Amino acid sequence: MGGNLAQNYGEVVAMILFGIGFTNLLLQKNMIKKIIGLNIMDTAVYLFLAEKGYITGRIAPIIKNGDLSPDSYINPVPSGLVLTGIVVSVSVTALMLSLTIRLYRRYHTLDLDEISTRLKKEGR
Repeated sequence: MGGNLAQNYGEVVAMILFGIGFTNLLLQKNMIKKIIGLNIMDTAVYLFLAEKGYITGRIAPIIKNGDLSPDSYINPVPSGLVLTGIVVSVSVTALMLSLTIRLYRRYHTLDLDEISTRLKKEGR
């Protein structure tokens, strides 16, 4: 098992990062800290996909010297998924931050428990 763990250290790091982000997302009450936790989780997923898509000894799928053998190149799908995911996560983060700003302007706090209490007092 020690050799297997050493070979898959990237996946292990990705799982640890995901756990840190998930724990942060669940336990924090501050909206900004929750957004940071979600971004850590996103990064862990991208790292995991990049690790799974990489094959030792192969190169990026750009044809060089007329070599058309698929055994010479890595799989381009995980790279494409990672790039697409990064674009989506930046957009989602921007939306979450803008909503957080609106919440702060209205309730003057970023604590979700406090916001929930104030919503109940307002009768919503």
